[in-house]
This record gives sequence, structure tokens and C-alpha cells, in this order.
Amino acid sequence: MSDNIKFALLNSKVEKLYQENKSTLLFHGWHHITFVMRKAIEFSDAIQAETDIVKAAAITHDLNYIVKPNSEPEEAKPLRSQLLSESGYSPTEIQRIESIVMEAHTGTRGAQISEEGKALSDADTLFKSLPTTPILFASKYITQNKVDIYKLAEKVTSEQNPLMEQDIYFYTDVAKKKYLSWAKANLQVWNYVKDSFNDPDVQEMLDTAKAAGIL
Repeated sequence: MSDNIKFALLNSKVEKLYQENKSTLLFHGWHHITFVMRKAIEFSDAIQAETDIVKAAAITHDLNYIVKPNSEPEEAKPLRSQLLSESGYSPTEIQRIESIVMEAHTGTRGAQISEEGKALSDADTLFKSLPTTPILFASKYITQNKVDIYKLAEKVTSEQNPLMEQDIYFYTDVAKKKYLSWAKANLQVWNYVKDSFNDPDVQEMLDTAKAAGIL
């Protein structure tokens, strides 16, 4: 079976799952998956990684949010394996795709990852650092994963500040050149959000808004 046919089958199966769960996948929905996939292909081609494998990893990387809210990628390993196998991917390919998904995960990724992992990581990280994401989708993340703004700010800053400091926020030159300025501005905003909770007047204002049912 050709790579194109395998991916077409996989795409159909995964899209069906996302459509069935669209009411709950407010942040990690099909809009996120298709964006990450397109950018992962772009970054993969730029660094001459194995794009067919990157595509399969990109389209399945967030299936854990279908399996269990606010979970980690390994939660979806059985589902990912099932969908890939049903679409014609070999056990070796499935193992490699799983490895790429895991090594690209924002919360755990390090300096030494595969070229395919770099392409997926940069695409997924880019969605988080788009200027539109905190404005349009931060509240969707909060609702989807049942967390508050402080917990989200803690998550963003604790995961992303070290990546920026180690110069691995993005891995590929094309992502760094085009999007690093956006990422730095976005991360600084989240640092300010977290810092703002130390201001008692801000905290009182938020508490008042919660009491009024606004938040």
C-alpha cells in the first residue's frame, strides 16, 4: 500500500473522530490538528526529514485529548496504534510515529530529537505562540481542560521558559526566522499574566468577577 493511500485512510479515520468530539475539543480540535499538520509538512520539507512519517505523527499527536481530558500523549498510544494499523502502517512505522509524537511533546522535549520530531515540535509549538492563540483560544483551553487562567499561565511559563532559555523553543531555522519574534512576545505576555496574580488588586478583581459569574 502506498504512503498516500495509507495517509488518506488515516486522515479519514482521525477526522471522523474529531468531528464526533468537536463539542469538547475546543482547543485541540480539528482546526489545531490541520494547522499543525500543514506546518509540520513545511518544516519537514525544509530540513529534508521523512515527511510521510511526520504527517502521520502530526495528525495523531493529540489523540490523548479524545481519550481523556487534560492528559499526556502516552494516554493515546493504544488508540494511535489501532488507527495506524487499520490504515496500513507497519509495526515498525507505528513504533517510529509513537517515538516522534513523544519526543516532540512540549512538556518533555529536549535538545536531542530526530529531524522528524523537530518538524512536528515546531509546528505544534507554533500554534501555541501564534498572536491569535491567546486571544481566541486560551479560554477554549481553559474550558476544554477544566483549568483556570493561573494554572494555564503556570503550565505555559514552566514548560516554555526553559525551552526559550536553551534556544530550543524552535528547532528548525525556518521556524526561528519566521516566528521566533512572535514566540518571544507571546511568552512574555504569559510571564506577565502569571506575575499579575501577585498583585492583590488584580486578584480581588478576578475574585469579584468569579463571584458575579463572569469568570
